[in-house]
Amino acid sequence: MKILKFGGKSLQSGLDLVIDIITNRAKESAVAVVVSAVGETTDILERLLELAKKQEYRAEFQKFTELDFHRGHDLSTEFDQLRKLLEGVSLLGEYNRKIKDRVLAFGELIAARILAEQLSDRGLGAVSIDSREFFVAGLHHGNALIKDKLSREKTKLYFARLDKAAIPVVTGFIAATADGDTVTLGRNGSNYSAALLADFLDAEELQNFTHVDGIYTANPDWVKEARKIEDLHFDDAAELATFGASILHSKTIVPLLRNNIPLRILNTLNPENSGTVVSANPTRSGIKSISAKTGVSLVQLEGRGLLGKVGVDGRVFKAMAAEGISVGLISQGSSERGLGFVVTATDGPSAAEALKREFAVDIEQGDVSAVGVQEGLSVISIVGIELKNFDGAFSALVKNKIVPTLFSNSLTGRNVSVLVKDSEAKKAVNVIHGRIFGMSKKVNLAIFGHGTVGGTLIKQIQESAEAIERRKNIRLNIFAIGNSQKLLRDANGIGEDWQERLNGEGQPYSINDVIAYTERHHLENLIAVDNTACALFIENYITLVRGGFDLVSSNKVANTLSYDSYVQLRESLKIHRKEYLYETNVGAGLPLIDTIKLLHLSGENITRIRGVFSGSLSFIFNKFSGENVRFSEVLKEAAQNGYTEPDPREDLSGNDVARKLLILARELDLRNEFSEIEIENLIPDSLTSLPITEFLQNLDALDARFDKRKENLAADKVLRYVGDLSGDLSGEKGTLRAYLDEVPAASPLGQLTESDSLFQIYTESYGSNPIIIRGAGAGAAVTARGVFGDILRLAAKTGAE
Repeated sequence: MKILKFGGKSLQSGLDLVIDIITNRAKESAVAVVVSAVGETTDILERLLELAKKQEYRAEFQKFTELDFHRGHDLSTEFDQLRKLLEGVSLLGEYNRKIKDRVLAFGELIAARILAEQLSDRGLGAVSIDSREFFVAGLHHGNALIKDKLSREKTKLYFARLDKAAIPVVTGFIAATADGDTVTLGRNGSNYSAALLADFLDAEELQNFTHVDGIYTANPDWVKEARKIEDLHFDDAAELATFGASILHSKTIVPLLRNNIPLRILNTLNPENSGTVVSANPTRSGIKSISAKTGVSLVQLEGRGLLGKVGVDGRVFKAMAAEGISVGLISQGSSERGLGFVVTATDGPSAAEALKREFAVDIEQGDVSAVGVQEGLSVISIVGIELKNFDGAFSALVKNKIVPTLFSNSLTGRNVSVLVKDSEAKKAVNVIHGRIFGMSKKVNLAIFGHGTVGGTLIKQIQESAEAIERRKNIRLNIFAIGNSQKLLRDANGIGEDWQERLNGEGQPYSINDVIAYTERHHLENLIAVDNTACALFIENYITLVRGGFDLVSSNKVANTLSYDSYVQLRESLKIHRKEYLYETNVGAGLPLIDTIKLLHLSGENITRIRGVFSGSLSFIFNKFSGENVRFSEVLKEAAQNGYTEPDPREDLSGNDVARKLLILARELDLRNEFSEIEIENLIPDSLTSLPITEFLQNLDALDARFDKRKENLAADKVLRYVGDLSGDLSGEKGTLRAYLDEVPAASPLGQLTESDSLFQIYTESYGSNPIIIRGAGAGAAVTARGVFGDILRLAAKTGAE
């Protein structure tokens, strides 16, 4: 015989599917069926009890009787009995656990009767069986344990008298005491019922039909990358069941172990799939799965007076045993000044009251200072991992702003559990799963600014995403694209139609809205990318860091504010263990900032940095000095090529070069302020305050000044706009200058072409021969590629510390 167990979701999916499965399995061997209540029936019955306490249940009860599943069946007897119980609760204004168990039992009783009738209507002999006829349990309402010997005898006797041609449809979840009182076996207790029946009837196999294809490395409803496990040993299954695997009951495994009866987890919607087989057969060692048990509470007992006292633990657990409360994870300091343990959320208040009673004298004497309950927690358990291999996953949790309240390692040394907030559970499971199973690490990007650079970056990411995931095991997911006015959000990823969607679906937003969205959708490994040139947007940086984001920016403003603001941002990054990369702030995509950081960190004394910092000014003066063209014509060409800012005066003012100088100075721990930089402004006073349109219409007003400068050049000299950082660079401040210089045409600066930038880094070790870094210093594609590089560097490091 095989035992077929169908859960509430399976029955809700459609009785036709369930009946087809039973019909096909019955052709192969004898079967007995165990059922749960349909869908949300148990929750509805609990809600009716609460409404009955307030005399408000009648309308909801009527809706319950009219549910689609109930139609076509005469359930008047069940409904009458249920109505009387609710009426009694309504009159008393309260109910106890005994009444609650009697009410909840109707979910399984109704399900078994309807399925048996449906099977009979299809020509299959079937009989509805109330498991209270043979499952005898102790008097512990809500989570009863079956009395094995007596129940086994009664079950064998009961089934021996059944018509062998009829298919038994047995209620799960419920049993009766020796005195006939109804008790329930705990949530998901129908799995326990099915395992007991399989054991008592010496079944060949227990087949548990659910809404998934088997047991996965994590809940597939939470983790899209979860993999199905083909085979699982009883020991590992028991651990998963204990720590919250939703398709296993913590008491399910023990009955099956007695006769080594295999448990096969199958999908009602895909019954031909082989599922997962749980058995006594050896399986490959290693990490098996991650489970999450939500809705638990941490009960804490604290007091300095407990130090050195013997027997505190015994008193705690004795108090819990007296209340029938099962204790999960336990945490205790070696000094015995405090003890914490995990219980179900419903048991939390009772556990705290039990401790207060047990330690009443200690509390009065001041030896116990606090008895508290922390609610809204989840236990995340990793079955099959050794503690020495959990460091990476733990660091990844902290990196994602998830700091476990409690940490536990099993006695076997092969299972690790952490306690986190319920609101963090889904995110925590995804972070741990990606880390320990070597899945593609999902990195969620919010991109702010989608102009020339931002739009190019989005295109580069989307074109390269598949190759990056294949080569680097990193999955880049753009979940938000925004500008100064509105934001497009999609946790599943934004595609190539982002511009159309942003225009049509974009909504006004604040940065706190973005952070709330990531929390609501449990998004991990967050990176915010600032491609704006906006001074206002940088005010969001610290908020983003606090919200769990690393930062990547092509916006130079944040690094050129006051030194106090500069330090404040770095302190926030340090506190929240976040990073801020901005390689494109100086030199577009050139590896300049990284090189300077490495030299400085290694102790190399940098004595001077000089070069052409601006790709746009490089293009302008390379062309102007080398060809017979007017300055205004070159400036127009640079703007048309996208080399300059939308307002070219930002480049001509020298402010852009000055900001880049200041950024490099601060990489050397110098405390210079922007106001201290000597800047040569190339814009005449007459053009400084004009609206941009008028300025662009009067560019020829620049020609006379620059023609004269060009005429006065020596034959072997060319014009270059230079940034120069010099002075005592090992001190507190350096000398920063941005100016138009005449340099030898044969020098490295003089030989620049197009929009190339060039940086000369002088150090004590290299003496008069500087390190030279040269390359494209302007252009959307180059800058976007540099930002992309920073994203990939962060993505590779995120959660890996």
